[in-house]
Amino acid sequence: VSAGVLEPEMECFGPAAIYLRKPERERIEAQNTPFDAKTAYFVSEPAEMYLKGKLVKKEGETKTLLTCNEDEIFPMNPPKFDKIEDMAMMTHLSEPSVLYNLKERYAAWMIYTYSGLFCVTVNPYKWLPVYDAMVVAGYRGKKRIEAPPHIFSISDNAYQFMLQGICYLFNCEHQTCHPVLCDNRSSWWKEI
Repeated sequence: VSAGVLEPEMECFGPAAIYLRKPERERIEAQNTPFDAKTAYFVSEPAEMYLKGKLVKKEGETKTLLTCNEDEIFPMNPPKFDKIEDMAMMTHLSEPSVLYNLKERYAAWMIYTYSGLFCVTVNPYKWLPVYDAMVVAGYRGKKRIEAPPHIFSISDNAYQFMLQGICYLFNCEHQTCHPVLCDNRSSWWKEI
């Protein structure tokens, strides 16, 4: 956020906004960055785990990046997915893309990230101003997609569903989640 100017949808979070969402200017810049999916890869690297790399030459099964084996390179996502709030939206969902996204968000002190239904948190090992009353109020009554990732969003959504009498049943056998209407008259709970 440049010069302390907050985007309108982020004003409700006050000073915590910079720890919750990438600025609009940065998002637009990333969307307009040239990207060639045929040459952009993550490369295994012992010290960093994965680094961004660019394919220089391809001859048959051999690909030249920095000189590495085929099983050590992984396709990269376009720049518009850099620091993405929900990793389930990535084109290439792989260990390198997930770890790189978490690393980039952590470097910007954005410690909360969604991965589909889950909220992933990376411990910042320091106090961030993302837990005050203003932030709580910023999430109150909002759907998950209407605000940046945060544990407050998860808890407020659960609370709102509870008030509406909606519970979610997770089916372990089929790994699916289904909304279920819950009321005191239901005998369904007695069967669990």
